[in-house]
Amino acid sequence: MIQRRQLALASVVTSALAFGAIAANAQGTIKIGEVNSYKAQPAFLEPYKKGMELAVEEINAAGGVNGKKIELITRDDNASPGDAVRAAEELVSREKIDVLAGAFLSNTGLALTDFAKQKKFFYLAGEPLTDKIIWGSGNKYTFRLRPGTYMQAAMLVPEAVKLKKKRWALVYPNYEYGQSAVAAFKELLRAAQPDVEFVAEQAPPLGKLDAGSVAQAIADAKPDAIFNVLFGADLTKFVREGTTRGIFQGREVVSVLTGEPEYLDPLKDDTPNGWIVTGYPWYGIQTPEHKAFFLAYHAKYNDYPRLGSVVGYTMIKAIAAGAKKAKSTDTEKLVAAFSGLQMESPFGKFTFRAEDHQSTMGAFVGKTRNEGGKGVMVDYKYLDGAKFLPSNEAVKKLRPAE
Repeated sequence: MIQRRQLALASVVTSALAFGAIAANAQGTIKIGEVNSYKAQPAFLEPYKKGMELAVEEINAAGGVNGKKIELITRDDNASPGDAVRAAEELVSREKIDVLAGAFLSNTGLALTDFAKQKKFFYLAGEPLTDKIIWGSGNKYTFRLRPGTYMQAAMLVPEAVKLKKKRWALVYPNYEYGQSAVAAFKELLRAAQPDVEFVAEQAPPLGKLDAGSVAQAIADAKPDAIFNVLFGADLTKFVREGTTRGIFQGREVVSVLTGEPEYLDPLKDDTPNGWIVTGYPWYGIQTPEHKAFFLAYHAKYNDYPRLGSVVGYTMIKAIAAGAKKAKSTDTEKLVAAFSGLQMESPFGKFTFRAEDHQSTMGAFVGKTRNEGGKGVMVDYKYLDGAKFLPSNEAVKKLRPAE
């Protein structure tokens, strides 16, 4: 009799513990593990992290996702693909994250893309721009938010064609992103303007630009126009040295990313006039969705957003939207939910395409202007990313079969 009572009591205790564990899990968190080059690329990634934190705060204040609060766990990858993978391993195995996100540099993004494939783990690439992430190395488990190098080149090429310049010089950081951007620009400009010539190609290592020798090599080639892919400190050095040597005088410049506040603001009085750029004119976007984002960001940080702020914010909101649609953070269910997922952002509505997992989020194209010692974008327009992506048939050739 005593033994029977003890067994019954043990059964009740076990059931209570099991129920408690289920209840705790139901009230638990969705853990987002995010890996990025915070120390190496602070200009972009400090505002990016603020954008993520604002999104987490908004989501949790509204009750979370599927009854669970969002928890963000970040790791620094030291701008190293190997460190990025090690960080991802630690987040998955030790922190037990539900979703992997992040990367800024294209080479670290590709490393995480491969990690997602090998581990069969959902990964949302927020920022890395190489198109290998969605095409050549694309896989079932990886999605990408920002418009990549092909999309941005496709947005700039029509403007380049209008210039009617034949001889082009190219300058870009010699790693995956720079190589990918230049390859796309060459392909698309040749298709639109068959007589184009590329008369100089300067590809310094990222962060190690010898601005004098690069500027001189471009000057010696006597191009009609320049396509620039440099960013960050490399861009600032190139602009200053190029201005000193007069290489921009009488020459058109088409430049990826230069209109982003992260890279335009540091130029200050050195800001060139009339460069055709992609960027983020936060001060002039009057749509309701952007106004709401701007006011919330400014209220929290007493600062204006950078493009990184928009990317970080939208990436977290996308994960929340995908988890809500999937009613789960199970990888297979997230993959199904993200395929064709439509959502709102500070730039308006966009979709994650089922055929290649690229979002149709667009970008602003305009010109630089030096206004009283501060760089701004003028004559800009927002271009819908959906209009600058290859067709489904073309993607089938670009992307490996699942």
